[in-house]
Amino acid sequence: MNQLIKWASWVFISITLGLYFFKSQAGLSIPEWLIISSRWLAVWALIGWAAQRRNLTTWILVSMAAGIATGLDFPEFSNHLNVLSKIFLKLIKTIVAPLIFGTLVVGIAGHSNIKQVGRMGLKSMLYFYAVTTIALFIGLAAINISQAGAGIELPREGTESEKIEQLTGAHKKRTTSDIILHIFPENIAKSVSEGEVLQVVVFSVLFGVALALVQEEKKQPFLSFAESLSEVMFKFTHIIMYYAPVAVFAAIAYTVGKTPGALLNLLKLLATLYVALIFFLVAVLLPIAWFIRLPIRSFIKAIAEPVSIAFATTSSEAALPRAMEAMESLGVPRKIVAFVMPTGYTFNLDGTTLYLSLASVFVAQAAGIYMDWKEQLFMALTLIITSKGVAGVPRASLVILSGTAAQFNLPAEPIFIILGIDALMDMARTSVNVIGNCLATAVIARWEGELGKTEILQ
Repeated sequence: MNQLIKWASWVFISITLGLYFFKSQAGLSIPEWLIISSRWLAVWALIGWAAQRRNLTTWILVSMAAGIATGLDFPEFSNHLNVLSKIFLKLIKTIVAPLIFGTLVVGIAGHSNIKQVGRMGLKSMLYFYAVTTIALFIGLAAINISQAGAGIELPREGTESEKIEQLTGAHKKRTTSDIILHIFPENIAKSVSEGEVLQVVVFSVLFGVALALVQEEKKQPFLSFAESLSEVMFKFTHIIMYYAPVAVFAAIAYTVGKTPGALLNLLKLLATLYVALIFFLVAVLLPIAWFIRLPIRSFIKAIAEPVSIAFATTSSEAALPRAMEAMESLGVPRKIVAFVMPTGYTFNLDGTTLYLSLASVFVAQAAGIYMDWKEQLFMALTLIITSKGVAGVPRASLVILSGTAAQFNLPAEPIFIILGIDALMDMARTSVNVIGNCLATAVIARWEGELGKTEILQ
């Protein structure tokens, strides 16, 4: 039954696309009712397929298709759906500060193994930040070249003066001194309430360092609290994500009803990400593998399974056990794999970092807000830090992107548009995350002079 519904959905989608093609390209006179009927048959078939799958990613993709159809065929009704997507945004914003605080404090104060391992920990961090910084700037370059967000006319509410204030007054140019001072918090409660993500990060880092320096009996209670806070916020995020299909449906329907041309920009953004990630693999990771004399074919063969798991599940954690086994089979000692791989899952998310830089500028482009290179560099600095804080969270990129948009006074509407294709983007960036972390273990092993030594620690 499941296969029948799946095939029916693909048949109706193919018919719908064929009708569109023949009408737009071949100039055939096709009745509008026929196109609408085939479109909605495809949507209902997809809904039936999603009901059989019971998978959140599937529901998000299906809700996007339903939102497109609703926006095209019922634009008046779609105008009233914006409130549903705004509920989701408010809930997501509540997660950012406590999640960043909890994860960073635990990551710093609870990482006693970095202190014990010493040299290996320092080398790992240097490598992680160097590679993710390169990934970030590739993302910035890609979106500035493609201009995927340019030309979107976002639906806006309020008076004309409010619109002008949102696009100009809220995005005031800041001097270098203002930018530097703005990084540091003067009141953490104020920083949290105003959504100043970078200030929360700075406070959390300093707090984590201070906590790491106190005696164990005084450190442990607060470390346990921070760890509990992180776990609760993970579950909080998980609960909110069940509402994501509704938010995606509402946001896409509202946007398409107002501006049907946004669909072309989404396809352009998706293509930009995939091209940028491929370029990163070929121009950055491949030369690194060649430089450390890693057997490329053996490496690709070894990581094929964990990467395919990451692509299918959009979860780096799901691929972790097989990835660790794969790198041990290539001659990376277990003591290095056991340290570098889990640490990399927090500090070495190459695909996610590239995506975040690309998506943040897309949001600005879609809002019609020009950001010069200084502002983009400052945003890049913010992303370099914040992208390390919530690596284990489902849909972590959405949390970071929302916080970054708030930090730079960017509107939320483009984020909802991106969320519609986030599952397709997540497949690619998660796969690159796994590839990057596997390569990182080999790099550190070669740096330590232990690549090829597979003895197991007793």
